[in-house]
Amino acid sequence: MKLSVNGTDHEVDVEDDMPLLWVLRDELNIKGVKYGCGVAACGACTVHIDGVAVRSCQVSAADVDGRVTTIEGLGTPEALHAIQAAWIAHQVAQCGYCQSGQMMQAAALLSEIPDPSDTDIDEALRGNLCRCGTYLRIHAAIKTAAAALRTN
Repeated sequence: MKLSVNGTDHEVDVEDDMPLLWVLRDELNIKGVKYGCGVAACGACTVHIDGVAVRSCQVSAADVDGRVTTIEGLGTPEALHAIQAAWIAHQVAQCGYCQSGQMMQAAALLSEIPDPSDTDIDEALRGNLCRCGTYLRIHAAIKTAAAALRTN
């Protein structure tokens, strides 16, 4: 089957019911997407399919119909996405395990709501868990990224 991931087309030979998470990690060696819970409850595996945030542990490879973007494809080392730059500026990550999923969810939010309220942020990231409790820094980073995106 064919998958478009981070702007590159891939041909993968996997079972149709293999979760996208494992295709990305095991077949394509894309390690930014993380396994957290396997039941879409934590958000560590969040990626975009055509700009929509989805839990890759719950999407089978055969059901992917669109372009997949992982944290590796959100920006580049030369031109970070505003959310990545804000995460660094606010020193959001502690252990960092959940952060790629948090950033992917936040980027999807900002594409839908350019100036989110705290309630918008809470609702959008409700299912993304951070064991280190960096939620205040996550909020601040999202606000900073939103402001940066509006000025560009």
